[in-house]
Amino acid sequence: MARVVGIDLPRDKRVEVGLTYIFGIGPTSAKQILEVTGVDPGTRVRDLSDEDVSKITAEVTNNFKVEGDLRRETTANIKRLMDINCYRGLRHKRGLPVHGQRTHTNARTRKGPRGAAVKKK
Repeated sequence: MARVVGIDLPRDKRVEVGLTYIFGIGPTSAKQILEVTGVDPGTRVRDLSDEDVSKITAEVTNNFKVEGDLRRETTANIKRLMDINCYRGLRHKRGLPVHGQRTHTNARTRKGPRGAAVKKK
C-alpha cells in the first residue's frame, strides 16, 4: 500500500487519480508531480515501487502545501476575514453564501434547513 504524506492511496486506482485523494492536490498538480518524478501516470498504485513512492513523497513534501498545513492556512485566512469584519468575513460569521449567490430562494446548504412552517388553526 502506497502511503504519501500520511494518506493511504487507493490501491486499484491509477497513480494520477490516486494522488488526488490528498487534500490540496488536484488533477493538474498530480500530472505535474508525475511528470517531474518520471512516474508513468497509467500505472496502478499497487504496482508502484518503493523508489517511486519515495520520489513522489519527496516532490509533494518539498513543493506543495497539503493536508494539515493547507487546512490550517485556509482556516486562518477565514478567521482573519472574520476578525477584520470585511464583507466576506461577515458572510462567514452569519453562515451565508460568500461569493455573491442569491439567498431569496436556494442557499439551503449554507443557511441550513428551513424553519418549521407555522400552522394556523
